[in-house]
Amino acid sequence: QVRLVESGGGLVQAGGSLTLSCAGSGRIFSGDAMAWLRQAPGKEREFVAAIGSTYRTYYGDSVKGRFAVSRDNAKNIVYLQMISLKPEDTAVYYCASNPVVSLASGVYDYWGQGTQVTVSS
Repeated sequence: QVRLVESGGGLVQAGGSLTLSCAGSGRIFSGDAMAWLRQAPGKEREFVAAIGSTYRTYYGDSVKGRFAVSRDNAKNIVYLQMISLKPEDTAVYYCASNPVVSLASGVYDYWGQGTQVTVSS
C-alpha cells in the first residue's frame, strides 16, 4: 500500500515563502512521477507542479517562476519550494503519485491527505 504524507503548510504573508514536503512509502518511489496539486474553496483541483522519474519538471502557468519541485529518491521525499506567495495561492496542497506525469489530476493513483497553505494579504 502506498502512503503519501504532506507537511510544511501554514500561514504566511504575501511575498513570503514556504517549502512543502511529501514523504512516500509502500513501493518503489523513484520510478513514479510525483505531483503537487491544490484545491481552493469553491474551486476545482488545480495542477501545480510535477517531477518525473528522470527529474524533468512541469509547472502550472500560475506558479511558473515562483515554485520549484524537487525529489530525493534516497529519502523518498518530494519537495515544493514556494516563493513570492500570493493570496491566490491559498489552498489545500496535495501530493500525488502515478507511473507517468500528467497535468490532469484525475489520473493520479495515490494521494496524500493534504496540507493547508494560507497566504494573507
